[in-house]
Order: sequence, then structure tokens, then C-alpha cells
Amino acid sequence: MTSKLGADFPPAIDNIPYRPCVGIMLLNREGLVWIGKRDDGNGASEYQFSWQMPQGGIDLKEDPREAALRELYEETSIRNVTVLAEAPGWLSYDYPEDVMKTSRKGKYRGQAQKWFAFRFEGHEDEINVLAPPDGHKAEFGAWRWERAENLPELIVPFKRPVYSAVVAAFHHLTA
Repeated sequence: MTSKLGADFPPAIDNIPYRPCVGIMLLNREGLVWIGKRDDGNGASEYQFSWQMPQGGIDLKEDPREAALRELYEETSIRNVTVLAEAPGWLSYDYPEDVMKTSRKGKYRGQAQKWFAFRFEGHEDEINVLAPPDGHKAEFGAWRWERAENLPELIVPFKRPVYSAVVAAFHHLTA
């Protein structure tokens, strides 16, 4: 998998690797960013900081750009996009200790993400987060368009540095 991820993929720390992932900043024609409200498994989100951009894991031997297109489709049903940009390098965050031990079971220390900016070229009726395609489980219970500069305050605090870096990397597309 290293050949697809590149030599700049962050190394494991204390023998605990980062999970290779992608993130997508999906922009509409007005420069607003698509965000989804995480579904906590009950068809709702009852926790603070539940809004985020689409993201997900890179499959073994999968190209990151192809993973981004796949994840976007699986989470939102969106296919009509144009690739605008790729953020330089990998952006990573560590899980808080309680998250790493409980939900991640110590398998990964956090995520290393390759971020892409896509332009949404379709019609909003294409977007379906409640019944994703191909039998995928819904990850979002709602969605909206948001100004890029507001994104870091909407995400869980441990992901904020990554979101700030993404907003900075793609600022020229949202201004």
C-alpha cells in the first residue's frame, strides 16, 4: 500500500499506525462547502460538534483520489463532481485516549488524510444521505452548505487543526 500512499505518509508512533483516509471538501458554485451532520446510529445526532465534511478509509492498493470519489458517493450519493485540487501532503490527527481505546480498540492512533477539493456539478436532488447507494449505512442524518471559515468550529476539537489546514489549502477556491 505504501506505493499508493507515498513516502510522505506519516510513520507509526509506538508501533501504532495512522489509518490511511481521504477527506473531501465539496464546493458548490457559490464557494460554499457541503457538510453533513453525523448520525449517531439512531437516525439523529445528539452530540455537540456533529457536522463534518465527507471522509473515509482508503482500501488496500486503492488510489487516494479514487477513494475520495468512492467515499463521497457512498456517503452522499453524489457522483457529478469535478476535481479541483489536492491538498499538499498528508494531514493527520491523533484520537483522544478514550476514543482510541473504546471505539478504535487501539488499532490506529489516528487518521492520516489526503484531502481533495471537488466542485459539485449536479442538482441537489442527487444528494441522498438518508438512503445511500449500494446498501451502505447512512453516516449522516442531515446536510447543508456552509462557509469554509466556519468549518473548524463545527468539528470535534481534536480534528480542528486538520480542518483549519484544509480551509487554508483550499482558500483560493472558497473566497
